[in-house]
Amino acid sequence: MDSMNARLRRVKLIHTLAWAFFASCVVLIPFAAAQHRFGLAATLIGAVAVESLVLVVNGWRCPLTDIAARYTEDRRPNFDIYLPLWLAQYNKEIFGSVYVVGILWTLAAWFGVHGAT
Repeated sequence: MDSMNARLRRVKLIHTLAWAFFASCVVLIPFAAAQHRFGLAATLIGAVAVESLVLVVNGWRCPLTDIAARYTEDRRPNFDIYLPLWLAQYNKEIFGSVYVVGILWTLAAWFGVHGAT
């Protein structure tokens, strides 16, 4: 049983680190755009787009969720990641909205700088 718990903790840690990376990307998009760092904003948008594609292909579930499920019967929204229950439950809604706003902010900033003068 200890090795199962250790494996679950390892998956949760990896999942949490991956989440932190992509959540940071999402949050940084509008800041990069506000500083007219459009290359960085595009890179962040692209990284999150690739992550989103992985989620879509996997039925809107992180592949690490399926791995974590091998080691526990728990199926609460945060069984596979070190996040508060409420954040794990509404993660896609929260960060999906921030992502879309970040893209729109980037486009507005881009056209504001590179638009017709």
